[in-house]
Amino acid sequence: MRLRFVKCHGSGNDFPLIDARDAALDGTDWAGVACALADRAGPVGGDGLLLLTRGDERAAFGMRMFNSDGSEAETCLNGLRCVARAGFAAMGLERATVRLKTSYAEVARAEALAPGVYTVAETAGPASLDAAAWPLRDTPARIVEARVPPLPSERAFTAVAMPNPHLVTFVDAVDEAELVAVGQACEAAPAWLPNRANVSFVEVRGDDRLFVRTFERGVGLTDSCGSAMAASTYAAGLTGRVAFDRSLTVYNRGGLVRARAGVDAMVTLHGNATWEWEGSVTVDPARGVAGELVVERHAADEITAWARVVEAA
Repeated sequence: MRLRFVKCHGSGNDFPLIDARDAALDGTDWAGVACALADRAGPVGGDGLLLLTRGDERAAFGMRMFNSDGSEAETCLNGLRCVARAGFAAMGLERATVRLKTSYAEVARAEALAPGVYTVAETAGPASLDAAAWPLRDTPARIVEARVPPLPSERAFTAVAMPNPHLVTFVDAVDEAELVAVGQACEAAPAWLPNRANVSFVEVRGDDRLFVRTFERGVGLTDSCGSAMAASTYAAGLTGRVAFDRSLTVYNRGGLVRARAGVDAMVTLHGNATWEWEGSVTVDPARGVAGELVVERHAADEITAWARVVEAA
């Protein structure tokens, strides 16, 4: 089959995005499409696959996100901004409620982070501290600044669902080898963590700046993870490292977002939804393989505008 898509990114977290509102594919098919299109060795590549889906009585439209290994995530906040942009264009909206896999989020067109950067504000939550629901076994049901005994790490973690599961620890400097080791321990889906989890090492750079590096479930070490930045912002407030209800700049390898966590455990991110190029590709979902790619348009101005943001950051 041939599928049309937009290649896009939120804070460097890049995806092919498909308008799937009228598509006749099931979850198994989409898992195969994700494996094909997100394969870095294939013609497209990405951190996963985004789908714009139909809404319901509460939501104007919906979103599904499949990781590069074909697993479906509860959400992806960098991807949500991109899906919001596609939904706004398709339905003539500038704000909406979006249906996610297990929750809802609010999105709105926002003032540009920088000239030429399409920006979306998204509010998700409430963040949950019920780690037992992940499930995270053989540990306390609530983990805040505490060791997680099964992990190969002596660090203190905070367990936050946003709504996908995150283990957040604050460090003086990110050690990527250590992060990967902890992330791979979670990625192995051990009996104590059968659904895996995202792991973030976070540097506090003053009272209004964070730097987040994440090993993402189903993806691996990634330049950016939106729900990780949201979970890290909430964890920083919860542990007294930053003030709740204060605007922060959260940096990552892919750029930045503006973030605010409230005492109500809701987190708002302002970030980019950048189009890179549009095209179509042949896909065999059963084999998880992509074939002939046709690129129809490059968004050179948007690419350049975001590159200026990254350079300044």
